[in-house]
Amino acid sequence: MAHDGCGEHADRRASGALEAEVMAVLWGAGEPMTAGTVRAALAPGLAYKTVLTVLGRLHAKGLLDRERVGRAHAYHPRHDAARVSAAQMKTMLDRGRDRTAVLQHFVEALDPADEAALRSLLGLGG
Repeated sequence: MAHDGCGEHADRRASGALEAEVMAVLWGAGEPMTAGTVRAALAPGLAYKTVLTVLGRLHAKGLLDRERVGRAHAYHPRHDAARVSAAQMKTMLDRGRDRTAVLQHFVEALDPADEAALRSLLGLGG
């Protein structure tokens, strides 16, 4: 039977994509949020249980802290977005066999403003 885009798979996202969306909502909020408030901030039609599962997964990965609020938990990011992005970049660098080549390709892909910022951070000037 051909998949027509309807049914249980219609609202599926890649796990990483949904995790990124949830993290973006939490970073944007600036305060702890329950699964219900996170769900309300995301695209309509997402199941509460799905949001709760993603929050639990992010907490288990150490990306979120949580605190009891009544019968629920409120979640907030353990680190800011910049720190998490930097850790992801480091992980990708560590996966490469030739770190110098990975860094070279990364720098070549930067736009001029980002390259200038990197040079400044490294004390290399313009």
